Amino acid sequence: MTSGPAVDDTGATVEVPARVRRVVSLVPSLTEAVAVTDPGLLVGATDWCAHPPGLALARVRGTKNPDLDLVRELRPDLVVANFEENRQGDLDVLRLAGIPVWVTVIRTLPEALTSLDRMLSACGLDAPAWLQAATDAWGDVIARRPRPWAHAIVPIWRRPWMVLGRDTFAGDVLARLGVANVHAGSGGRYPKVPIEELTSGPADLVVLPDEPYAFSASDGPEAFPGLPAALVSGRHLTWYGPSLVEARAVLERQLAR
Repeated sequence: MTSGPAVDDTGATVEVPARVRRVVSLVPSLTEAVAVTDPGLLVGATDWCAHPPGLALARVRGTKNPDLDLVRELRPDLVVANFEENRQGDLDVLRLAGIPVWVTVIRTLPEALTSLDRMLSACGLDAPAWLQAATDAWGDVIARRPRPWAHAIVPIWRRPWMVLGRDTFAGDVLARLGVANVHAGSGGRYPKVPIEELTSGPADLVVLPDEPYAFSASDGPEAFPGLPAALVSGRHLTWYGPSLVEARAVLERQLAR
């Protein structure tokens, strides 16, 4: 467990109290990680923090528009955030108010497991059993990434069409399951790509998660005629936390060749 000055994933020094009693989470995955490990520690989370079900705590709006006044009123000992999900300006406002902010950087599965361990330690928590179970579940493909059996387009939005690009956690998860992201070498992490370009590329599979856009059997596959479509759980593809324990089995079933 950590107390006193510590360094988060961005390299920033965070003055963590000797005992953390009140945590506000600005990321659904981190909310689930803290709540499953120590349910009484969280006092605030975003409106999108739906796991674990039944969380009874203050809601501070979204990841991109948190109610900073409410966060301050909750008097957190620590706010946990993510470099991608949260805006730097919002985090700076909280820091100027004297609130310690711990920022995670998660772009790969190994980063997720290491980052979650460090974040929970900053919260004053020992490594939980679920984190070891997640490590065990993915251990062989972390040690050695398999050769791809499919090359996929992975849309995350339509109108306009947006896809997984470079350096994304979801893209790394798919790669660990043998599905190579066609747009992994793109110039952006979530590039906009015209549908004409998507359907004329080298992909032999389209992977359609049900979040952030709710792709379904009747909304998505029809845009890719002749291309096999795998409808997958967006939570298990994009969330890092306790969902990782079952994510591999869920995704392998949904991606089944």
